[in-house]
Amino acid sequence: MTILVTGAAGFVGMHVAERLARRGETVIGLDNFNAYYDPRLKIAREQRLAALPGFTMVRGDIAEEGLVTDIVRQRGVRRVVHLAAQAGVRYSLENPFAYERSNLAGHLAVLEACRHGQVEKLVYASSSSVYGDRPIGNQGFREDEPSVQPVSLYAATKRSCELMSHCYSSLYGIPQAGLRFFTVYGPWGRPDMAYFSFTRKIERGEPIEVFAEGRMARDLTYIDDIVDGVIGVLDAPAGPGLHEVYNIGDSSPVGLMDMIRSLERVLGREAVKIMRPPQAGDVTSTFADISKIKALTGYSPRIGFDEGAQRFVDWWRQEGRAILQ
Repeated sequence: MTILVTGAAGFVGMHVAERLARRGETVIGLDNFNAYYDPRLKIAREQRLAALPGFTMVRGDIAEEGLVTDIVRQRGVRRVVHLAAQAGVRYSLENPFAYERSNLAGHLAVLEACRHGQVEKLVYASSSSVYGDRPIGNQGFREDEPSVQPVSLYAATKRSCELMSHCYSSLYGIPQAGLRFFTVYGPWGRPDMAYFSFTRKIERGEPIEVFAEGRMARDLTYIDDIVDGVIGVLDAPAGPGLHEVYNIGDSSPVGLMDMIRSLERVLGREAVKIMRPPQAGDVTSTFADISKIKALTGYSPRIGFDEGAQRFVDWWRQEGRAILQ
């Protein structure tokens, strides 16, 4: 089967494309290799994928009118995993139009490609940020809770994508699943993420900025567990409706200070911490209720943060540091 993975030079995209190619699928990757973070990491991911049989990378912008449709039609794509997007909450405060193009126009282009091609299923990345900043209780965010008060433009675009997908499923009968990713981490990750930047700075003895004075928590989810969930949903029969959304997280929030302590243990040195107030657009905590995706696929995260931090630091020392020197 031929599967299109958008954002294939990105963090989650590379891992998903690799898993699919290794199991024998024909995988077409699409990425624009933008400079949101160091392009050397994206190039290294592409090189890793290029060594796999059945994988081909196309360089291009998903928001370019007709590009995705041409790929879907000409290459006989039957399934699409849409992971390309402009990420980052804080970056959206400075570059809002990047989100309009990549997230809104890009998502619409993918929907149009599915409409005009012979796509059997679309799985796309949404975000836990759609839930906004509010108390979450002991059970975590549930997919059937209202998601109408985003606190960042990034979150607003992701919720808009969900609404567009619902519309296209209703109008054109396209089976779709939106995955509300909680905080993803691990080898080959994004350098702008806290765990990544903290690792580099702690290792060099540089101070780290701890926002909200450390009073934040994130549902940190290891990349292998995320890939299990993405491919599980891709392979599963359609849910009760043509368009469904699923949380995909670890369901075990980690406090920011606990995350830092784990990294300090793995790195063998204490961080120099500068405590800062909260930043605009940040949410206090995230916590995934994963009962819905578990019922569909049997999804069950396996890697806790202590183990995941060790795996990340091992990768950083063996491969990552050399790429980004």
